[in-house]
Amino acid sequence: MTDIKQKKENVNMHLKDLRQNLKKMHLEVTEELILPKPDDVKELMNKMDKLLKIIESK
Repeated sequence: MTDIKQKKENVNMHLKDLRQNLKKMHLEVTEELILPKPDDVKELMNKMDKLLKIIESK
């Protein structure tokens, strides 16, 4: 597998994970009226930062 193809797969995997986490967080806020824990938000931000680094390294 080429390096570019592997990076694309990694980005897709990270995006799916982020999307799933954000959807869960959204449902908690809108339906259960539960605010996310600050650590959970920080974790998602860190994941997004890692994803940006992968994308920018191309």
